[in-house]
Amino acid sequence: MTSSEYPVVLTVEGTAGSDSGSDAETVDSNVAVVNTMYQELLGPGEIAPNALRSYFVDFYLTQSLGGGFAQYLFTAPDREELDAYIREGLDGMGAAAHVDLFDRTVEAFDSLSEEETDIYLDGEAGAGEDGETGELPERVQAMEDLDAEFESLLETEDIVALNAAWLRGQEGLLVLDDDGLTAHIAQRVAALPDLEERRAEAEEEALENAPEFEVIIRELCDIAGYELQKITMGDPNYDHNGETVLAWRFSTDHGDFLMIEDDDEAFMLNPDTKEIVAAVEFEELGEDLVEA
Repeated sequence: MTSSEYPVVLTVEGTAGSDSGSDAETVDSNVAVVNTMYQELLGPGEIAPNALRSYFVDFYLTQSLGGGFAQYLFTAPDREELDAYIREGLDGMGAAAHVDLFDRTVEAFDSLSEEETDIYLDGEAGAGEDGETGELPERVQAMEDLDAEFESLLETEDIVALNAAWLRGQEGLLVLDDDGLTAHIAQRVAALPDLEERRAEAEEEALENAPEFEVIIRELCDIAGYELQKITMGDPNYDHNGETVLAWRFSTDHGDFLMIEDDDEAFMLNPDTKEIVAAVEFEELGEDLVEA
Protein backbone atom coordinates (compact mmCIF):
# COMPACT_ATOMS: atom_id res chain seq x y z
CA MET A 1 0.00 0.00 0.00
CA THR A 2 1.41 3.41 -0.96
CA SER A 3 1.24 6.44 1.33
CA SER A 4 -1.48 8.02 -0.84
CA GLU A 5 -3.71 4.98 -0.19
CA TYR A 6 -3.59 5.34 3.61
CA PRO A 7 -6.61 7.17 5.07
CA VAL A 8 -6.52 10.26 7.21
CA VAL A 9 -7.41 9.05 10.71
CA LEU A 10 -9.15 11.10 13.38
CA THR A 11 -10.58 10.24 16.77
CA VAL A 12 -14.29 10.43 17.50
CA GLU A 13 -13.74 13.45 19.77
CA GLY A 14 -11.85 15.25 17.03
CA THR A 15 -14.74 15.20 14.55
CA ALA A 16 -17.57 16.42 16.79
CA GLY A 17 -19.22 19.72 15.92
CA SER A 18 -18.00 22.60 13.80
CA ASP A 19 -17.45 25.54 16.18
CA SER A 20 -14.06 27.15 16.79
CA GLY A 21 -13.36 24.99 19.83
CA SER A 22 -13.92 21.74 17.99
CA ASP A 23 -11.95 23.07 15.01
CA ALA A 24 -8.89 23.12 17.25
CA GLU A 25 -9.82 19.67 18.58
CA THR A 26 -9.99 18.31 15.03
CA VAL A 27 -6.54 19.64 14.16
CA ASP A 28 -5.17 18.44 17.51
CA SER A 29 -6.67 15.01 16.86
CA ASN A 30 -4.74 14.69 13.61
CA VAL A 31 -1.56 15.89 15.33
CA ALA A 32 -2.00 13.31 18.10
CA VAL A 33 -2.66 10.49 15.62
CA VAL A 34 0.40 11.37 13.51
CA ASN A 35 2.56 11.65 16.63
CA THR A 36 1.38 8.22 17.76
CA MET A 37 2.15 6.75 14.35
CA TYR A 38 5.65 8.18 14.48
CA GLN A 39 6.14 6.86 18.02
CA GLU A 40 5.02 3.41 16.90
CA LEU A 41 7.68 3.55 14.14
CA LEU A 42 5.53 4.26 11.09
CA GLY A 43 7.41 6.54 8.70
CA PRO A 44 6.20 9.35 6.41
CA GLY A 45 5.66 6.84 3.61
CA GLU A 46 3.16 4.95 5.78
CA ILE A 47 1.08 7.97 6.81
CA ALA A 48 -1.54 9.71 4.67
CA PRO A 49 0.14 12.68 2.87
CA ASN A 50 -2.72 15.02 3.72
CA ALA A 51 -2.46 14.05 7.38
CA LEU A 52 1.20 15.10 7.24
CA ARG A 53 0.36 18.31 5.38
CA SER A 54 -2.20 19.23 8.02
CA TYR A 55 0.28 18.27 10.75
CA PHE A 56 3.05 20.51 9.43
CA VAL A 57 0.71 23.42 8.68
CA ASP A 58 -0.25 23.31 12.37
CA PHE A 59 3.45 23.11 13.30
CA TYR A 60 4.14 26.19 11.16
CA LEU A 61 1.22 28.06 12.73
CA THR A 62 2.32 27.21 16.28
CA GLN A 63 5.94 28.22 15.70
CA SER A 64 5.05 31.42 13.85
CA LEU A 65 2.69 32.54 16.61
CA GLY A 66 5.36 31.70 19.20
CA GLY A 67 8.23 33.61 17.62
CA GLY A 68 7.59 34.48 14.01
CA PHE A 69 9.17 32.83 10.98
CA ALA A 70 12.49 32.81 12.88
CA GLN A 71 11.12 30.30 15.39
CA TYR A 72 9.89 28.10 12.55
CA LEU A 73 13.42 28.17 11.12
CA PHE A 74 14.96 27.23 14.47
CA THR A 75 12.63 24.28 15.01
CA ALA A 76 12.20 22.86 11.49
CA PRO A 77 14.36 19.71 11.23
CA ASP A 78 14.41 19.71 7.41
CA ARG A 79 13.14 22.98 5.99
CA GLU A 80 13.08 21.90 2.37
CA GLU A 81 10.80 18.97 3.14
CA LEU A 82 8.64 20.90 5.60
CA ASP A 83 8.29 23.92 3.30
CA ALA A 84 6.79 21.61 0.66
CA TYR A 85 4.34 20.01 3.11
CA ILE A 86 3.26 23.43 4.41
CA ARG A 87 2.84 25.00 0.98
CA GLU A 88 0.84 22.00 -0.28
CA GLY A 89 -1.24 21.86 2.90
CA LEU A 90 -2.12 25.55 2.84
CA ASP A 91 -3.03 25.25 -0.82
CA GLY A 92 -5.14 22.12 -0.26
CA MET A 93 -7.18 23.68 2.53
CA GLY A 94 -7.83 26.83 0.53
CA ALA A 95 -5.58 29.25 2.41
CA ALA A 96 -4.51 31.07 -0.75
CA ALA A 97 -3.44 34.28 0.99
CA HIS A 98 -1.29 32.30 3.42
CA VAL A 99 0.36 30.45 0.53
CA ASP A 100 1.26 33.80 -1.02
CA LEU A 101 2.58 35.13 2.30
CA PHE A 102 4.58 31.95 2.95
CA ASP A 103 6.21 32.19 -0.48
CA ARG A 104 7.04 35.86 0.03
CA THR A 105 8.47 35.17 3.48
CA VAL A 106 10.64 32.29 2.25
CA GLU A 107 11.92 34.40 -0.64
CA ALA A 108 12.64 37.36 1.65
CA PHE A 109 14.51 35.21 4.18
CA ASP A 110 16.56 33.42 1.56
CA SER A 111 17.68 36.81 0.18
CA LEU A 112 19.17 37.96 3.51
CA SER A 113 22.92 38.29 3.86
CA GLU A 114 24.67 36.28 6.57
CA GLU A 115 24.81 39.35 8.82
CA GLU A 116 21.15 40.16 8.22
CA THR A 117 20.20 36.54 8.91
CA ASP A 118 21.99 36.67 12.27
CA ILE A 119 20.23 39.92 13.20
CA TYR A 120 16.82 38.53 12.29
CA LEU A 121 17.33 35.20 14.07
CA ASP A 122 18.70 36.98 17.16
CA GLY A 123 15.45 38.92 17.27
CA GLU A 124 16.95 42.34 17.83
CA ALA A 125 18.91 45.08 16.11
CA GLY A 126 22.52 45.72 16.95
CA ALA A 127 23.10 48.10 19.84
CA GLY A 128 24.76 51.45 19.21
CA GLU A 129 27.62 52.99 21.16
CA ASP A 130 25.16 54.49 23.67
CA GLY A 131 23.64 51.07 24.32
CA GLU A 132 20.40 51.96 22.58
CA THR A 133 18.95 49.46 20.14
CA GLY A 134 19.75 50.51 16.57
CA GLU A 135 17.48 50.58 13.58
CA LEU A 136 16.97 47.30 11.76
CA PRO A 137 18.47 46.88 8.30
CA GLU A 138 15.83 47.31 5.61
CA ARG A 139 15.57 43.64 4.63
CA VAL A 140 15.43 42.52 8.27
CA GLN A 141 12.66 45.03 8.90
CA ALA A 142 10.87 43.54 5.92
CA MET A 143 10.99 40.14 7.65
CA GLU A 144 9.55 41.68 10.82
CA ASP A 145 6.77 43.25 8.74
CA LEU A 146 5.99 39.86 7.18
CA ASP A 147 5.72 38.34 10.66
CA ALA A 148 3.22 41.04 11.60
CA GLU A 149 1.31 40.45 8.37
CA PHE A 150 1.03 36.75 9.24
CA GLU A 151 -0.77 37.50 12.50
CA SER A 152 -3.13 40.04 10.97
CA LEU A 153 -3.94 37.65 8.09
CA LEU A 154 -5.21 35.07 10.57
CA GLU A 155 -8.14 37.37 11.28
CA THR A 156 -9.42 37.03 7.73
CA GLU A 157 -8.05 33.60 6.79
CA ASP A 158 -8.20 31.36 9.87
CA ILE A 159 -5.76 28.48 9.34
CA VAL A 160 -7.22 26.39 12.18
CA ALA A 161 -10.78 26.56 10.79
CA LEU A 162 -9.62 25.84 7.24
CA ASN A 163 -7.39 22.99 8.39
CA ALA A 164 -10.19 21.39 10.42
CA ALA A 165 -12.74 21.63 7.62
CA TRP A 166 -10.22 20.14 5.19
CA LEU A 167 -9.52 17.21 7.49
CA ARG A 168 -13.22 16.47 8.02
CA GLY A 169 -13.78 16.50 4.26
CA GLN A 170 -11.03 14.02 3.39
CA GLU A 171 -12.08 11.20 1.09
CA GLY A 172 -11.97 7.88 2.94
CA LEU A 173 -11.63 9.61 6.33
CA LEU A 174 -11.40 7.01 9.11
CA VAL A 175 -12.92 8.02 12.46
CA LEU A 176 -12.01 5.74 15.38
CA ASP A 177 -12.39 5.60 19.14
CA ASP A 178 -9.27 5.11 21.27
CA ASP A 179 -9.39 1.30 21.14
CA GLY A 180 -10.02 1.32 17.41
CA LEU A 181 -7.09 3.69 16.84
CA THR A 182 -4.76 1.50 18.88
CA ALA A 183 -5.81 -1.60 16.93
CA HIS A 184 -5.54 0.21 13.57
CA ILE A 185 -1.99 1.42 14.21
CA ALA A 186 -0.93 -1.94 15.67
CA GLN A 187 -2.17 -3.71 12.54
CA ARG A 188 -0.19 -1.40 10.28
CA VAL A 189 2.95 -1.65 12.42
CA ALA A 190 2.74 -5.45 12.48
CA ALA A 191 2.79 -5.46 8.66
CA LEU A 192 6.13 -3.66 8.45
CA PRO A 193 8.72 -6.01 6.93
CA ASP A 194 11.62 -4.33 8.74
CA LEU A 195 9.95 -3.78 12.10
CA GLU A 196 12.74 -5.34 14.17
CA GLU A 197 15.36 -3.22 12.39
CA ARG A 198 13.33 -0.07 13.10
CA ARG A 199 12.97 -1.02 16.75
CA ALA A 200 16.70 -1.58 17.08
CA GLU A 201 17.46 1.76 15.41
CA ALA A 202 14.93 3.58 17.59
CA GLU A 203 16.38 2.01 20.75
CA GLU A 204 19.91 2.97 19.71
CA GLU A 205 18.86 6.53 18.91
CA ALA A 206 16.98 6.86 22.20
CA LEU A 207 20.06 5.69 24.09
CA GLU A 208 22.27 8.18 22.25
CA ASN A 209 19.94 11.01 23.25
CA ALA A 210 19.31 9.79 26.79
CA PRO A 211 20.49 11.87 29.78
CA GLU A 212 23.64 10.65 31.49
CA PHE A 213 21.83 9.28 34.55
CA GLU A 214 19.67 7.06 32.32
CA VAL A 215 22.73 5.73 30.46
CA ILE A 216 24.35 4.85 33.79
CA ILE A 217 21.21 3.15 35.12
CA ARG A 218 20.88 1.10 31.94
CA GLU A 219 24.53 0.06 32.21
CA LEU A 220 24.05 -0.97 35.83
CA CYS A 221 20.98 -3.02 34.92
CA ASP A 222 22.92 -4.76 32.14
CA ILE A 223 25.70 -5.65 34.58
CA ALA A 224 23.19 -6.99 37.11
CA GLY A 225 21.32 -8.90 34.42
CA TYR A 226 18.06 -7.11 35.25
CA GLU A 227 15.58 -5.51 32.86
CA LEU A 228 14.94 -1.80 33.43
CA GLN A 229 11.22 -1.04 33.54
CA LYS A 230 10.96 2.58 34.63
CA ILE A 231 13.01 5.41 36.11
CA THR A 232 10.61 6.85 38.66
CA MET A 233 12.26 9.91 40.25
CA GLY A 234 15.38 11.65 41.45
CA ASP A 235 15.69 12.01 45.22
CA PRO A 236 18.04 14.92 46.05
CA ASN A 237 17.90 14.29 49.81
CA TYR A 238 18.80 10.61 50.06
CA ASP A 239 20.88 9.73 53.12
CA HIS A 240 23.83 7.58 52.04
CA ASN A 241 26.40 6.73 54.73
CA GLY A 242 25.52 9.89 56.62
CA GLU A 243 25.72 12.17 53.59
CA THR A 244 22.87 13.75 51.65
CA VAL A 245 23.21 12.73 47.99
CA LEU A 246 21.16 12.60 44.81
CA ALA A 247 19.72 9.13 44.26
CA TRP A 248 17.77 8.01 41.22
CA ARG A 249 14.99 5.54 41.94
CA PHE A 250 14.10 2.97 39.29
CA SER A 251 12.23 -0.29 38.95
CA THR A 252 13.32 -3.52 37.26
CA ASP A 253 11.95 -7.01 36.76
CA HIS A 254 13.75 -7.86 40.03
CA GLY A 255 12.28 -5.01 42.08
CA ASP A 256 13.14 -1.41 42.94
CA PHE A 257 16.66 0.00 43.22
CA LEU A 258 18.66 3.21 43.59
CA MET A 259 21.50 4.67 41.55
CA ILE A 260 24.06 6.81 43.37
CA GLU A 261 27.17 8.45 41.91
CA ASP A 262 30.40 9.52 43.52
CA ASP A 263 33.46 11.08 41.89
CA ASP A 264 34.41 8.16 39.66
CA GLU A 265 31.86 5.39 40.26
CA ALA A 266 28.13 4.78 40.18
CA PHE A 267 26.35 2.16 42.28
CA MET A 268 23.11 0.21 42.01
CA LEU A 269 21.78 -0.23 45.54
CA ASN A 270 19.04 -2.31 47.08
CA PRO A 271 17.08 0.41 49.00
CA ASP A 272 16.16 -2.00 51.81
CA THR A 273 19.42 -3.87 52.47
CA LYS A 274 21.81 -1.17 51.10
CA GLU A 275 23.56 -4.00 49.22
CA ILE A 276 25.53 -2.91 46.14
CA VAL A 277 24.07 -4.97 43.32
CA ALA A 278 26.28 -3.56 40.56
CA ALA A 279 28.84 -0.81 40.02
CA VAL A 280 30.46 1.01 37.14
CA GLU A 281 33.51 3.22 36.91
CA PHE A 282 33.27 6.07 34.45
CA GLU A 283 35.89 8.43 33.15
CA GLU A 284 35.26 11.93 31.93
CA LEU A 285 35.83 10.95 28.29
CA GLY A 286 32.57 11.89 26.65
CA GLU A 287 29.89 9.61 28.03
CA ASP A 288 31.90 6.40 27.98
CA LEU A 289 31.40 4.06 30.90
CA VAL A 290 33.89 1.39 31.96
CA GLU A 291 32.54 -1.62 33.80
CA ALA A 292 34.01 -2.02 37.28
